[in-house]
Amino acid sequence: QVQLVETGGGLVQAGGSLRLSCASSGRTLSAYNMGWFRQAPGKEREFVAAISRTGGNQYYADSVNGRFTISRDNLKITAYLQMNSLKPEDTAVYYCAANLGSAAPSSSWEYAYWGQGTQVTVSS
Repeated sequence: QVQLVETGGGLVQAGGSLRLSCASSGRTLSAYNMGWFRQAPGKEREFVAAISRTGGNQYYADSVNGRFTISRDNLKITAYLQMNSLKPEDTAVYYCAANLGSAAPSSSWEYAYWGQGTQVTVSS
């Protein structure tokens, strides 16, 4: 069982930056592909970014490509989402998720383990 905890959310002005972290409690994440998703009020959960277990491949939603960067540390214990040039439409609860498949998918249903989410609010 993998338990994920996200931290780093908060309130930021448009154009600002935040760095989200996703840590596993007591278990290495090296065997897992990691993904970040977000859900705004009244909207479905959507894919943001994913990274393969080796860290060699990253994938991004078009809406964040060039502004957000997903990474993971060398010990594969924590995954990160660096968010720059934030926009009000980035406001949402952000979730990290872990997947044991062969690749880092963009579909939420392919992720078995989820964190509780962290709120990101971008003011205009």
